[in-house]
Amino acid sequence: MKQCMSRGLALVVVLLSAMPVMAASGVVFPQTPEQARIQFDAAMARADDRIQAIVDVPDDQRTYLNTIDAYDAMHAELDRGVSGVLFMAYVHPDAGMREISQQADQEYMSWMIDLGKRQDLFDAIDSYARHGEQLDPVRERLVRRIQRDYRRAGMDMEPARREELKAVQKELAELESTFDRSISADETIVFATREELDGMPEDWIASLNQVGGLYALGMDYPTIIPILDHSPNAKLRQEIWLARKRRGGRANVAVLEKILLLRDLQATLLGYDTAADYETEVRMARDAETVAMFYERLRPLVRRKAEQDHAQLLAAKRRDTGDPEAQLDPWDFGYYMERLRNETYAVDSRAVQEYLPIDRVKDGLFSITQSLYGIEYRRMEEPADAPFWHEDVEWYQVVDAASGDTIGEFYLDLYPRPESNKYGHAAQWGLAPRRTNPDGSVDLPVAALVCNFTKPTSEKPSLLTHDETETFFHEFGHCLHTTLTNSDVAMFAGTAVERDFVEAPSQMFEHWVWDEDVLSTFAGHYETGEPIPPDMLAGMIAAKDLCSGMMAEGQIFLGSTDQAYHVADGGEIDTTQVGLDLYGDITMFEPVEGTWFQGSFGHLTGYQAGYYGYMWSQVYAEDMFQRFEELGMLNPEAGAYYREKVLGVGGTRDSMDMVTDYLGREPSMEPFLRNLGLEVEGSTQASEQP
Repeated sequence: MKQCMSRGLALVVVLLSAMPVMAASGVVFPQTPEQARIQFDAAMARADDRIQAIVDVPDDQRTYLNTIDAYDAMHAELDRGVSGVLFMAYVHPDAGMREISQQADQEYMSWMIDLGKRQDLFDAIDSYARHGEQLDPVRERLVRRIQRDYRRAGMDMEPARREELKAVQKELAELESTFDRSISADETIVFATREELDGMPEDWIASLNQVGGLYALGMDYPTIIPILDHSPNAKLRQEIWLARKRRGGRANVAVLEKILLLRDLQATLLGYDTAADYETEVRMARDAETVAMFYERLRPLVRRKAEQDHAQLLAAKRRDTGDPEAQLDPWDFGYYMERLRNETYAVDSRAVQEYLPIDRVKDGLFSITQSLYGIEYRRMEEPADAPFWHEDVEWYQVVDAASGDTIGEFYLDLYPRPESNKYGHAAQWGLAPRRTNPDGSVDLPVAALVCNFTKPTSEKPSLLTHDETETFFHEFGHCLHTTLTNSDVAMFAGTAVERDFVEAPSQMFEHWVWDEDVLSTFAGHYETGEPIPPDMLAGMIAAKDLCSGMMAEGQIFLGSTDQAYHVADGGEIDTTQVGLDLYGDITMFEPVEGTWFQGSFGHLTGYQAGYYGYMWSQVYAEDMFQRFEELGMLNPEAGAYYREKVLGVGGTRDSMDMVTDYLGREPSMEPFLRNLGLEVEGSTQASEQP
């Protein structure tokens, strides 16, 4: 998930009278590339003025407010300003707007690198820090955080070496932008005849684009997942799987390998053994060795379940094909898992979809979270003079039920637009952080959810799979983390926690779609409204652990590959061969030559050396969930406690301290292992594992 992309701008409206009116949050979405350019430039100019004002304060007059708080305010205002421009690269249908957004992002990253090397600003911060003013714990934490970031930016280096580092970082930013653009612009299509699509639903086939009598199959999820899960045509499944693993092309692989060389050089210049050590220092894990130990301890536990899963799938394929020597291929995984789900648990995933129309799912999601957390959502009308980037977008305010105060906002953009290179996965963007200003006014946090669920038609609403429903709840968990924060400091607001904890609140919230009582509150047939049949519901829940071992190994493979790329000696690595070797070693499948999945592995920019965090954070997610399991999934008291102790805290405390305070004890790994369907032997504390 591209979870947070909190980059923003403070608009100087007088520069352009035709600029759109900003939402209550202050986030502005430009209407034209020209407006985007002016909006971005105005925000950057305002940030420069803010910085100069900090620098100009005489050292003997420095206070927390005019130096540290002013620094936090500058970042918050910049975030709120530029986010509306930078976000357009991922969602806007106009190529010109996406291009100017990408250009702005490159300029923004270059500016941020320069900011981290400004001697005068560093001297101002350092002068205040040496002043020794007595501060509360959060403010003291902010001072230490800024000092840490300056150290990691190389401000304790000799000037010449610092300039070398800056050149490396700027080249890195350019290459990372190129890597991301290549993924976004990839237009891989597989063409299929009508006969090759036999066995797929007629309404799904009718939704496909046709070119010269052939059906064009893009790589968006609503197209490829139904094929991989339901098409009886093994050759077509293979073709789709291979195409997906070749996106980005060899050219993007070459870009990635240059990135890895530069990341290693950056780490070396800063005094770290590896790029992974540099990235991990500021996370819960602290270093690459701890991540390696985490996987080393987990892999044999997961392998036992994966072997059972593989045996079940292989037997299903051999029964289906009548070939006692048949072997299981990667493109068989989803298809035979669905066969097992149907045969063993009497669950037809396509039948389940009929009970999960998106409006009912959304209403259920809203009802559950409003009740749990004491909040209300108010649907807002699109401003007439400032339309959103697409007609599908919905805008909501989050209101605290007790006080009546608006405490945040979020946008929903739920349907794919493959023709306009919309971001192709599911993610939440934090567009603006919460911050309390010296005069007591509060800048509201703003989030955006970007998903790719099947678009409704005139005949049928969008029907979500159970997996998509889980995805919706997961991403909304990030939204809650962003909007329910209580942090007065922008740099600690919402999801500004350690990167290897940031997924935990969302992963925990996935449990709500696996609870019979919860599902029964909103799952109903899209035509009749009839509740989901009890036997179907029971089968879904019973099938929860189906193939959990193999899926966990898939996550371990991705995380281990990411780590291998970032601990390579000198950064020199054949990413394709290493990926193939690890695939064969970690998963139950043989490596498939002629594939280079890393060319479209978007987490390698933004989450570099951090993909392990998905599984790491799940350890804490499962343990935190136990309180809801004991007190009730829909218990408002449990929700209020969680809102106060976790969602509201953000990055104002170390994540381990926050979790321990929430639990009232040291974390345990046992719930995580049970969630994978593994037998738990003895007691395992999570704090011992990481």
